[in-house]
Amino acid sequence: MKTRLMLAALAAALIAVPAQAKDIVQTAVDNGNFNTLAAALQKADLVETLKGKGPYTVFAPTDAAFAKIPKDQLDALLADKAKLTKVLTYHVVPGTVLAKDVKPGQVKSVEGSAITIKTEGGKVTVDNATVTATDVKADNGVIHVIDTVILPKA
Repeated sequence: MKTRLMLAALAAALIAVPAQAKDIVQTAVDNGNFNTLAAALQKADLVETLKGKGPYTVFAPTDAAFAKIPKDQLDALLADKAKLTKVLTYHVVPGTVLAKDVKPGQVKSVEGSAITIKTEGGKVTVDNATVTATDVKADNGVIHVIDTVILPKA
């Protein structure tokens, strides 16, 4: 009887343990389609920021989106920390904006410039990128997947 009570208490304690928290960076890494983004965040020293409290909305370009950039240009971007930080923070909007709450217009990015959001024919675009997946939830925000790296206006 005592052993059964101890096992019941242990089982209750294990059930009460919350699942491992997954921030935006860990969620992206676990997805497997954002290796270049993860490497870029590391080079720009933005990993800890996006692991922070947030909340953030990230328009995350996939590895295929980064592959659209010619290799020499991508290498130059990855080597220029200031420019890389500017580009990456342009993909981030403060707060959590779920797909159902997206409205056409301009929204200010963390970088400081406005991103243009359009909805047309059931598709959502962010600047020149198409949103291909929405509402990938993380503990500190949400990720919307995009098919092209977007660049702040010069």
